[in-house]
Amino acid sequence: MTTIKLNNGIDFPVIGIGTFMLAPKDAENSTREALKMGYRMVDTANAYVNERAVGRGVKDSGLKREEVFISTKLWPSEYENPNAVDETFERLGVNYVDLLFIHQPAGNWLAGYRQLEKAYKEGKAKAIGISNFEGKYIEELQTKWEIVPQFIQVEAHPYFTQKELRKTLDKYGIRLMSWYPLGHGDKSLMEEPVFAELGKKYGKTPAQIILRWHTQMGFVVIPGSKNVAHIKDNLDILDFALTDYEMAQIATLDKDQRYYHRTDAQLVQFAAWRPEFEVK
Repeated sequence: MTTIKLNNGIDFPVIGIGTFMLAPKDAENSTREALKMGYRMVDTANAYVNERAVGRGVKDSGLKREEVFISTKLWPSEYENPNAVDETFERLGVNYVDLLFIHQPAGNWLAGYRQLEKAYKEGKAKAIGISNFEGKYIEELQTKWEIVPQFIQVEAHPYFTQKELRKTLDKYGIRLMSWYPLGHGDKSLMEEPVFAELGKKYGKTPAQIILRWHTQMGFVVIPGSKNVAHIKDNLDILDFALTDYEMAQIATLDKDQRYYHRTDAQLVQFAAWRPEFEVK
């Protein structure tokens, strides 16, 4: 597994298995099978309602706890819950996580970030991150953090490379973790001629070319699937490297076009919604 170095010195895997929108049974199976085939990182969240399942998948993989990087996220309704971190650990069946995010810039998100900083200082989180904190949100957070985060998780793909945001990230050494890495399955992105041409050259699918582009951009990527064959294909991207010229070709596709547009009304809903955590 290829790794990148975080701004706190930790080496972190460049690809992990995502569990967004996976039912508990599927999340457990995908986690277990992904780790068996060579993945070393899994991403979940309070809001995905599958943390218990991910924990079971990690345990059943046969790997030692220290061999697996576990990433999860606190939901806004948990930001002011003083027991939120420990309750998250209880669901996962662990006593620490490798990466702990706050999920949305909603509600009392500063209280949520203070929870991350406390967990980091206590050794309960080896790294901390912010999810969906773009524009004015990361600008405000910069004036208030005590500990610089190691990660931000945001939408990123060849049509939307987060050019402006990366100026701030580069300043602090914050790494980007991509969601919607394949453009939310957009056919027009997947069928761009450059990916077909490069796929033919390297014996890869367009999706594999795009995932490799992410890693060479310095992003961590977390494609999710309940299909074991797809999970295997998504990992099969580390045996080749795109040239500088090919990376420049892909760069011309950037349209500054995102697929998900968050509204202020949604942020209000995020702050109020409480996940019904998966039963044991």
